[in-house]
Amino acid sequence: MVDSLFNPKFLLNSLSLSLTPRHSDTRKKEIKWMIRIIKRSSVKRSSLTAIFSSRTKPEMNASQEAHNREAFRQAVGNTLERRLFYIPSLKIYRGVAGLYDYGPPGCAVKSNVLAFWRQHFVLEENMLEVDCPCVTPEIVLKASGHVDKFTDLMVKDEKTGTCYRADHLLKDYCKDKLEKDPNLSAEKAAELSHVLAVLDDLSAEELGAKIKEYGISAPDTKNPLSDPYPFNLMFQTSIGPSGLSPGYMRPETAQGIFVNFKDLYYYNGNKLPFAAAQIGQAFRNEISPRQGLLRVREFTLAEIEHFVDPEDKSHPKFSEVAQFEFFMFPREDQVSGQHARRIPIGEAVSQGIVNNETLGYFIGRVYLFLTQLGIDKDRLRFRQHLGNEMAHYAADCWDAEIECSYGWIECVGIADRSAYDLRAHTDKSGVALVAHEKFLEPKEVEKLVITPVKKELGLAFKGNQRMVVEALEAMGEKEAMEMKANLEEKGQAEFHVCTLDKVVTIMKNMLSISKEKKKEHQRVFTPSVIEPSFGIGRIIYCLYEHSFYTRPSRDGDEQLNVFRFPALIAPIKCTVFPLVQNQQYEEVARGIARSLTAVGISYKIDITGTSIGKRYARTDELGVPFAITVDSESSVTVRERDSKQQIRVSVDEVASVIKEVIDGVSTWADVLWRYPTHSS
Repeated sequence: MVDSLFNPKFLLNSLSLSLTPRHSDTRKKEIKWMIRIIKRSSVKRSSLTAIFSSRTKPEMNASQEAHNREAFRQAVGNTLERRLFYIPSLKIYRGVAGLYDYGPPGCAVKSNVLAFWRQHFVLEENMLEVDCPCVTPEIVLKASGHVDKFTDLMVKDEKTGTCYRADHLLKDYCKDKLEKDPNLSAEKAAELSHVLAVLDDLSAEELGAKIKEYGISAPDTKNPLSDPYPFNLMFQTSIGPSGLSPGYMRPETAQGIFVNFKDLYYYNGNKLPFAAAQIGQAFRNEISPRQGLLRVREFTLAEIEHFVDPEDKSHPKFSEVAQFEFFMFPREDQVSGQHARRIPIGEAVSQGIVNNETLGYFIGRVYLFLTQLGIDKDRLRFRQHLGNEMAHYAADCWDAEIECSYGWIECVGIADRSAYDLRAHTDKSGVALVAHEKFLEPKEVEKLVITPVKKELGLAFKGNQRMVVEALEAMGEKEAMEMKANLEEKGQAEFHVCTLDKVVTIMKNMLSISKEKKKEHQRVFTPSVIEPSFGIGRIIYCLYEHSFYTRPSRDGDEQLNVFRFPALIAPIKCTVFPLVQNQQYEEVARGIARSLTAVGISYKIDITGTSIGKRYARTDELGVPFAITVDSESSVTVRERDSKQQIRVSVDEVASVIKEVIDGVSTWADVLWRYPTHSS
């Protein structure tokens, strides 16, 4: 299959076929440029087939490899746009970067992917599904940290004011030099590779220094750039006519689940573990959107928050996935310059590579979900976050990355977020988002008791009294006992108050700290959260590339595009074609269509007089897995898309046969064995 993907003849045909009057002049120039590049190419097909191998390094010029990736991407993208899988939004008004519309087949693919996601996760794991508003009050996102920290570093063209993401400019510069500069020294290449490796960890000052050192200017005008500065990615709005209640369009769906934890916990019978799930739109005001569906301003997320006891992160169904073996990329392998390797998930958990069973279980389930959708398992890996990528509160985090023509793309994040989110909302709202474990017998436990003397603290800190009290009460046991020792020895202690961002002096008369033994009937704790988060648009785009291939037409004079969608997510499951324009055949076709509707199978009926070969080609390009050709009144021909094999089935049976294969009850091989084959 990959051979045909990168056949230069195929790329030329696909690009030429994709060139339609509906394209803008700019797009037409891009396509014609790619056609010229391929015509000049002398790269052999055997080299091109290695482009997407994550473990094979093709012996080819890096510049040529980049050109061929771009040509393949254009061929896929133009086919998707021509067949209306997705198109730029507001096209007649010249569009808006980072916004896309899904056309009829794109909507169907997306709907099928989400339906399978619900089946695979929500139903299988008995999750609680919620649907929360997109508009979120500022206080919620202040508590979660998004208002202060949800930023990217931006630079401006100093003359035109055009904005760019600073890290993107530096990344593009480094990759461009590595791929296209034949005179690059080994020392300089190593330096640029190192910059790419640590890019996410560079501060604003370090990023600005590198941009100046390399002389990077504005891509469009070559004007000088400003120093990098943070830009909050959330769309701001106001709630109500007064404009006094600030809010934001949510950048993720998770916060709606966290703030509803108390009610969901009660709904679940006050039992842990349990999971809540949500599918919905999220919004990020990207500085410079690019890469089509991979980086957009409005997108669909499907997120799961699995709440678990922090002292017991085992999973009762872990044995069901423990034997799965797939490419994993632990942080130690990344740091030492090794490649991803196949590791059984059970082994990864037992060796401590993956933090716990519940996290490992969801990694296994995500692998199963993606491969059943049609993602190539050899171009899928799970990469562990490096130390500089990890949030300070996270226990472990892995990304499911899929390789496409843009490189390795993060499509699913699977993180152990510990108890950070529930604690943050508890502190901000004053509502305890906690779980309870009741003891069979009362237990004697030693409790830390911190009692601030509010009168003395008020005299000393006046308006800041509340923040000092809250910080003292939130102390951990180790910090509190150290303060107790200092107060007893010196009569005072230095204490850092995070909310004031300064160190204050606490006197002995302002606070009492002690340990008391108490009998308790239950344990109260804040649950940890395991979060798998799915970028649906990114998964779908990678699926398009992994499913796309070509094959020669019957006379061999052109290459025909095909999407190898599994029946599970194909936009249309079946087509119905009367072989010729004939009233009897057309009536049979309509009867079959009614039967397909009755069993819930989507179909497309085509009674035009176009040749059957052209009708097959049109629907193959939409990824339709089965075609029913009506060539008699009693039986019909059923054709399978990829093998092009055909069988004869009676008119009365055909809908049930298609249904059982679509639902996975039988395979095509099963029905091929049961029914007589047919030669076209």
